Amino acid sequence: MGDFVKVATKDEVSSGSAKKVEVNGKEIALFNIDGTFCAIDEFCPHRGGPLSEGVVEDKVVTCPFHGWQFNVTSGECLTSPGVQQPKYEVKVEGNDILLSV
Repeated sequence: MGDFVKVATKDEVSSGSAKKVEVNGKEIALFNIDGTFCAIDEFCPHRGGPLSEGVVEDKVVTCPFHGWQFNVTSGECLTSPGVQQPKYEVKVEGNDILLSV
């Protein structure tokens, strides 16, 4: 993995929500699951839906286009077994959220 880059602050991503961030030209969906931050590719592999705009329940995001669901902590697709969304390492330093891509 590469260097960590600051992408947001903790107060920008409330619990149970997501935010689209960009690192080195790559769009990534950043999630806050009960104070734990995780990140997967922004675009659903089915039809390119923006996962950061999907509904987040527990550890699952539902794509707003066609309802595909992903575990945001592992990237595993719950709708189509075997499909894996790339995930990224996240760390928190103070109030800053950093990603490694």
